[in-house]
Amino acid sequence: MRREEFVAFVRMARQGVVATVDGGGNPEAALVGLAVTDEGDVLFDSHTATRKVDNLRASARAALVVGWDDGVSVQVEGSAEILSGPDRDAFGQIYLAQFPGSRALADGFSIIRVVPNWLRYYDTRPNPALVTEGKPW
Repeated sequence: MRREEFVAFVRMARQGVVATVDGGGNPEAALVGLAVTDEGDVLFDSHTATRKVDNLRASARAALVVGWDDGVSVQVEGSAEILSGPDRDAFGQIYLAQFPGSRALADGFSIIRVVPNWLRYYDTRPNPALVTEGKPW
């Protein structure tokens, strides 16, 4: 999947499931709104006091499933960063451009950036299904 295709897909889907792991190895998954930069970094916001934010503080790795309408999805694995300072403001503006009116930059909310290092595109529409996976762009 080319970067431009990935960016367009995330912008169309607008939501996905983020999965993290706590310190004891227990999984946690949550549906979140997803924005994406032109470079392919995936952004989501979360209340700072959530399990997913605590998990990412302990282990900066996340997995995402983006989209599922029409039998097409993209799995993403990557490094995750809870943004602060000027990065929080800059990426928060990107998030707000895709989700106007969001509370993403309000006190008590975090902006998280996931930099993909593995993708799996899964399209069940053709027979057989089309599956491609590997390092992104």
